Amino acid sequence: MDRLTLFGLFAVTAMLVFYALEARNRGYILAFAAACVLGSVYGFLQGAWPFGVVETVWAVVAMRRWRLAHRSGAPKR
Repeated sequence: MDRLTLFGLFAVTAMLVFYALEARNRGYILAFAAACVLGSVYGFLQGAWPFGVVETVWAVVAMRRWRLAHRSGAPKR
């Protein structure tokens, strides 16, 4: 397994873990967004630009969700 594949595995695993934990704390929404950015970088580096674009969109959606949760004063839990 090369370094790029390990990076991709890390990014996608982080996305899965942070997505599963989002209900516990709104900070995990932000962490999910960051993991999506890593996934996007991986997609573009791998040459799979459609994956990179989709992950960029997911990162924007997650940032919006985090901002709305942060603004609404949703409890941290």
